[in-house]
Amino acid sequence: MKTRKVALTALSVVLATTLAACGGGDSGGVTSQAEVDTSEGLVIDGETIADKETYEAAKTQTLSLYSSYQESNEQAFIEAFTRDTGIKVDLMRLVPARLAERVLSEQGAGRLNADVIRTSDYDIVDSFTEAGVWNPYVVPGTEELEEVVIQDGNFSRVTNVVQTFGYNTRAVPEEEAPTSWADLLDEKWRGKIGISQGATGGSNVALNWFVEEKLEDGYWEKLAALQPTIYDGAGQKLTAFARGEVPVATTGSASVNVTATEDKAPIDFVVPEEGFVTFDYYLGKTAAAKNAEAAEVFMNYNFSQRGQELFTELGDYSVRPDVAPPTALGRELPPIDSDKVWRMPLTEVERQAEYSQHWAEAFNY
Repeated sequence: MKTRKVALTALSVVLATTLAACGGGDSGGVTSQAEVDTSEGLVIDGETIADKETYEAAKTQTLSLYSSYQESNEQAFIEAFTRDTGIKVDLMRLVPARLAERVLSEQGAGRLNADVIRTSDYDIVDSFTEAGVWNPYVVPGTEELEEVVIQDGNFSRVTNVVQTFGYNTRAVPEEEAPTSWADLLDEKWRGKIGISQGATGGSNVALNWFVEEKLEDGYWEKLAALQPTIYDGAGQKLTAFARGEVPVATTGSASVNVTATEDKAPIDFVVPEEGFVTFDYYLGKTAAAKNAEAAEVFMNYNFSQRGQELFTELGDYSVRPDVAPPTALGRELPPIDSDKVWRMPLTEVERQAEYSQHWAEAFNY
């Protein structure tokens, strides 16, 4: 099937100009407002998101989005999208492994209901390729970005989500909080740390790589000896963390940002001395899309400056070089090219099973 490209002149020009120049906000959910012009299609903050014909059709549709992005963050993104475009979204949210099961089951039965899918874990999105889930679509301008358009547009890297650790501010005074990954191995944290199972999911895959490549030998075995609580999903872990059931937990800056701000949870995140890892989130249009125009508008919006800045408002990194680092809880995170920010390269995907097996052996899981 051919890759379709829609004319987004302003977006393409902005990206091209930025890349040539480079040689290559308030926090707590979404608070910023966009300038929207719908007189000749959909133009947001000066960028053309859709031509008139596409936008007129999209406005009559309700987008079906399947996502494994943190639910509170996805809801915040959707609310901004609907406010900016007038297009409604039906969200079906599951953790990555469950989402994959749902998509492959529906695809196999010829009943896939998703117009667009957002999820992490390269193995998962690659399995969708093998099952014929995707309809290749490239947002113009994104082909110039590094490792953004994957498999000729089957899916694209849309944001990089932070995986670090944090602490419950009611349970742990700031002066006693861990400031490095090495600090988590202190005996005082025995039975007080929450982590996610490390077998599947983009965050766990990336964290496994980071531990293997950037931290001290035997790190997982040493952490396992402290008997951390292992959660099947990030949502369960975040709830326990916010309640103080685990004073310290692996978490994301965006998850903490939204939960602390919107739910007033007493939690904070740490930028460790060794840095933190980011993992890829992917977005793609399905071949089964019943609301094709709404799907294209959503894809275009995600990669526009407005869409990318929404991710940074939430606390995650943009894939565009013209968008500043994220801000979470009023603190700007390090630049993505600093020695504090690591990203698992796609060349390491082949070792995913090896890293996951090591984690499982360390925790006898």
